[in-house]
Amino acid sequence: MYELWEVDHLQQLFKYFDVDCVFDVGANAGQYATMLREKVGYKGLVVSFEPDPVVAAELARKAEGQHRWVVEDLAISTEDGTAQFNVMKESEFSSLSAPRHDEVDLFRELNQVCTTVTVRTENLATTVGRLRGQFGFSRPFLKLDTQGFDTQIVCAAPQAVRTFVGLQSELAIKKLYTDSVDFREAITVYEECGFELSALVPNNAGHFPRLIEVDCIMVRADLL
Repeated sequence: MYELWEVDHLQQLFKYFDVDCVFDVGANAGQYATMLREKVGYKGLVVSFEPDPVVAAELARKAEGQHRWVVEDLAISTEDGTAQFNVMKESEFSSLSAPRHDEVDLFRELNQVCTTVTVRTENLATTVGRLRGQFGFSRPFLKLDTQGFDTQIVCAAPQAVRTFVGLQSELAIKKLYTDSVDFREAITVYEECGFELSALVPNNAGHFPRLIEVDCIMVRADLL
């Protein structure tokens, strides 16, 4: 039910803002890009960023031959350079941040560090400038799913974030990472960058009646 509602909202939003590029930050196995292609019907450029080298290699093979789907083995972070990346038992939980279990214990087995790898990082401003020069997009959309690190990325590049027509970010109702911030604080951060709420999409599958995470979809207020 939630996915159908998300798909419908993104279809309307992408058409309304004439989105011509999606930054898929924290791509994992390409679930979001696949959803955009197969369900939303978006045909434009998707750039998927995945720092885990094993997962990134698998994703690159998946995207090979796909029209306008680019994969970068890169972590969007606060600065250009390198960082230690925590590879968790379940790859969807992998993060630049360390796991925590004090607010919810449901994911203790899956959200635990198996190994740590050194990954290349870029500040979002660097990435936007580099890729805009390469692809020439003008109305990009930013999807963030970095497991506890979304707001740090935004705070480190506020001017770059304002070049996106909208964004989608995972909000922590219960914090699963040491760098996680309260969902109300995250929304405030995005509002201070000039965005306003367009939708909230619950992410509650299998955890009823608890709400642990929810996605916010936000749009730039000056474009409304």
